[in-house]
Amino acid sequence: MADRLKVAVLLGGRSGEHEVSLASASSVMSALDPGKYEIIQVGITRQGAWVAGTEVLAALQSESLEGVPSVALFADPTRRGLWDVESLDGTARLRLFSRVDVVFPVLHGTFGEDGTLQGLLEMADVPYVGCGALASAVAMDKVLFKDVCKAHDLPMAAYVGVSRRRWEHEPQAVLDEIEQVLHYPLFTKPANLGSSVGISKCRGRSDLLEGLHEAARYDRRILVEQAVPAAREIEVSVLGNEAPSASVPGEIIPSREFYDYAAKYLDEGERASQLLIPAPISAALTEQVRDLAIRAYRAIDGAGMARADFLLDGESGALYLNELNTIPGFTKISMYPKLWEATGIPYSQLLSWLIDLALDRHGENMRSERVYRPLA
Repeated sequence: MADRLKVAVLLGGRSGEHEVSLASASSVMSALDPGKYEIIQVGITRQGAWVAGTEVLAALQSESLEGVPSVALFADPTRRGLWDVESLDGTARLRLFSRVDVVFPVLHGTFGEDGTLQGLLEMADVPYVGCGALASAVAMDKVLFKDVCKAHDLPMAAYVGVSRRRWEHEPQAVLDEIEQVLHYPLFTKPANLGSSVGISKCRGRSDLLEGLHEAARYDRRILVEQAVPAAREIEVSVLGNEAPSASVPGEIIPSREFYDYAAKYLDEGERASQLLIPAPISAALTEQVRDLAIRAYRAIDGAGMARADFLLDGESGALYLNELNTIPGFTKISMYPKLWEATGIPYSQLLSWLIDLALDRHGENMRSERVYRPLA
């Protein structure tokens, strides 16, 4: 047991996907091999406070943090590990809470999946599971991601990016420009949020007006996207660093008109969305989906994992890449691990491979020289 890796599992987070993170983290922690890993629960509250201990998950679920130690992780790599923040006689003092060998972020959305956390971990020189700061930031911003994929000739549905400030100051001009490029129905989405939070389907100008207002509640950047006719939702999981591989594809049959937050997380029993694994598509289309997923992953310099989401036009048969999720849902019934299970990698083994990939990527980064010494 002495040689076990100390794995800090980060959960919660300062985003609209806080509850989703708790569900994913619960599954991850229950499946990590206790013979190989010592789990350190590290919670991030809705306000952004860091706490650690053996009951962090329960504390965040009950929203009662009494008695749970406050901790900090410093960007300074000479102060490695998690530090307990003690308050004695009005004075804050630090003591080492635990060393950390690798971080497993199970944080969805802003301040967890968008490159900010990854940048902190890079500065702290701590290995971590998943994509780096650049790939995380690009994949999180739906407008930027589509711009990058368009440059790599990956098939995307037509779209327009809008800034919240311009929408607020020039609403008529924004509406006119959108309607010149796209036709109804459309989708409006916050550019930097997941789990379908803030997404609206718009069938006319009044819907578009409301949809833009709704998306602007959550982000300063908004994506307006052409709806794909009779769309089928196809997903594939990607795993690896420089030599990624793709799983068998799956298909989602939403319980609602489209795969919104309620269809993903609230509908249960007979009303729940269905996951079809493998997806009932041709062998040729299966290979196309897997190839496009890996191309997109490489285009953003992905590492560790991602789930690629596609929309298949039910009328024309055209396939469109929708997005990459760099920290996908990770409950045992989530699509990412289920697709790998169907491909032959059990859930617990998948977690171990992700940790191995994190250590490999960190080792590769450490090979880069940080000091320039010009030749004489």
